[in-house]
Amino acid sequence: MTRDPVVRPLGDTALSVEFADRIDPALTARIHAFDAAFTALRLPGVIETVPTYRAITLHLDPLVADRAAIADAVQNLAVAPFDRARDGAVWEVPVVYGGAFGPDLAAVAAHAGLTPDAVIAAHAEPQYQVAMVGFLPGFCYLSGLDAALATPRRADPRARIPASSISIGGAQTAIGSLEGPSGWHVIGRTPVRPFQPGRTPEFLFGPGDTIRMRPIPASEWAALDADAAQGARIATRLTEG
Repeated sequence: MTRDPVVRPLGDTALSVEFADRIDPALTARIHAFDAAFTALRLPGVIETVPTYRAITLHLDPLVADRAAIADAVQNLAVAPFDRARDGAVWEVPVVYGGAFGPDLAAVAAHAGLTPDAVIAAHAEPQYQVAMVGFLPGFCYLSGLDAALATPRRADPRARIPASSISIGGAQTAIGSLEGPSGWHVIGRTPVRPFQPGRTPEFLFGPGDTIRMRPIPASEWAALDADAAQGARIATRLTEG
């Protein structure tokens, strides 16, 4: 059952609109649709909206925003019919799996009772949805991981994993952005930069976009990575969002 959203204050500069307490693709789709409909209202003082799996954060200018009016708008919109969010863009993302690029591939394979090649095939098969972006700038949490590949997080998190790592944590998979700490299992890496200051656009993927992984050999890494460092997107945009 889907409940009416609960609006909670986050200091004086934000509101959290909480829809449920679970991860569910249908719920995420509803939040993306709500985000699109709410953004279309163009309410004064709303700076930014940040959708997640189960909620959406509304960042506000406290000197302009009427918090009570915004909370009323949220409740009114939640019970009114609204169009689903427009389809996001579809991207094909090259990934080098295993070896130095994916040091945890063998561990994930052992946990799943599969060969490393079977893990690669199973991970590259789905069409993933970008459920939310967060943790680090451009870090993409993806829904759609094959349940057979779900792997508990590492008992010993790493202080740093490389930028743009492809990892699995529990029932989730992700495309990393910047180098940083992680307890997830790194199974590969993409030369794509989801976030790159100075590039247009700086953030490549957004909530609601679809991601397809394309395995590539390690021999292709150097050229693609060099192009990406110069601002090339590298990811192939298959449809417009």
